[in-house]
Amino acid sequence: MKKLDILVLRSFIGPFIATFFLTLFVLILQFFWLWIDDFVGKGIDAVTMLRLVVYLSATLVPLALPLAILLSSIMTFGNLGETFELVAIKSAGIGLLRFMLPLTVVAILLSGMAFMFNNYVIPVANLKMKTLHYDLVNKKPAFDLKEGVFYTNIPDYAIKVSKKEKDSILHNVIIFESNPAGPQDNIVAAEKGIMRISSDQRFLEFLLFNGWRYEERGNRYAGNTEFIRLGFKEYKKVLDLSSLVLNRTSDSAYKDRYEMLSTRQLSKNVDSLSKSLAKFSERDRRELQGYLTFSKYLDTGWVDVKAPPVKKGVSFLDQLPDSLKMSPNDVSKASVKQHVIDQSISYANSIKSTIEGPSFDYDGKRKELRMTLMTYHEKITMSIAVLVLFLIGAPLGSIVRKGGIGTPVVFAVIFFVIFFLLNNFGKKFVKEDVLQPAAGMWLATAVLMPIAVFLIFKALHDSQLFNKEFYYRIFRIVRKLVKKGKVAKQQPQAA
Repeated sequence: MKKLDILVLRSFIGPFIATFFLTLFVLILQFFWLWIDDFVGKGIDAVTMLRLVVYLSATLVPLALPLAILLSSIMTFGNLGETFELVAIKSAGIGLLRFMLPLTVVAILLSGMAFMFNNYVIPVANLKMKTLHYDLVNKKPAFDLKEGVFYTNIPDYAIKVSKKEKDSILHNVIIFESNPAGPQDNIVAAEKGIMRISSDQRFLEFLLFNGWRYEERGNRYAGNTEFIRLGFKEYKKVLDLSSLVLNRTSDSAYKDRYEMLSTRQLSKNVDSLSKSLAKFSERDRRELQGYLTFSKYLDTGWVDVKAPPVKKGVSFLDQLPDSLKMSPNDVSKASVKQHVIDQSISYANSIKSTIEGPSFDYDGKRKELRMTLMTYHEKITMSIAVLVLFLIGAPLGSIVRKGGIGTPVVFAVIFFVIFFLLNNFGKKFVKEDVLQPAAGMWLATAVLMPIAVFLIFKALHDSQLFNKEFYYRIFRIVRKLVKKGKVAKQQPQAA
């Protein structure tokens, strides 16, 4: 490895690591910005949140890696251009492609690593992320008793206190208990109480003083009820908090979804779904054969098959099927026509009800096949995007010749937004069955690759595509031409 290659690699590694983790951090913040309302106030411990962040970080790596390599490549070549090192290298007879070679090898290796990560790590991370996220969203808020407000998150209970002091001392406690087995409701009211939660966080204990317990027994609708009032100086009430505990969903609940599968498993699913869809046409033909009797004349030997000949000397009514035959008293053109229409409507309704069920099943299988193929191609395109965005960033940095954070970030955001939007549009078109999965998922690559080739061509020829002085000089030339045109127009008028 030459010293030049070491120089380029050292200039690239630092910005790449920094931009990768910065991009990952921004994407994680975006997730919590969207879901923060579902996590706040539920008493989620730090370990659980840390696990969520780890799983979330793994799922966001395929999106953070292309942006990081795009930004870092622009910064690397922009810094070298700004310090005139790039000019010195070119003056030594070293072309841009040779200068890009070590980082091109790194980008290819990163693309391969991205594919391995998407294929083996992302399915597991998606599975863990999906189950944990579902449990946290559906977890009830943590126990938080406020003064003067009924707390109703514990099933079948409503609790209210007028004042809370230190050491969980409560004043004017009211506990309303609803009996789900019947219409009776029980109420406990006390002047003072002490609240504590058991060490395993499963039970809430109230030690109440100087109060009353009201209970109604029997069936109030039948009229045979009795009302019981019990006074107490000290009373202990225990409530079950199991409904507030985080219940963990088994990973097996989502393990068969397409997001949780590797490319080998996705290919296997594609084969099974394709074979399943191929059976629908034969199934429909077999089920409709009893209704559409003419279908037997539509096979490949239709030339040799002739329809039954019309029998001469036999009336039209005698040749009708038994289902369409009518008694002589009912025979008339109007009655025969109406009878045929009624029978046709009945046949059409029967055919419709026969194919409606399989059609829903067919649409579901077809959508599942599209999503499976979409995920299969996405694992490849997201890894190829690393190389494509590098081929955009490297020549772009050598053209811009600006390092630091300002200008490179602007161009990186522009091209990444283009990539992100095209990728999302492709997904949307695939889900809506507008494009085939391969066309939709390769849309971003097909659009950005010609741009990369164009930028490489411009960088090889020292293009001033992004040089503001170049555009300023063009503007001055255009302004002079406009002034000359105005003067030429005024001179004939003066003559």
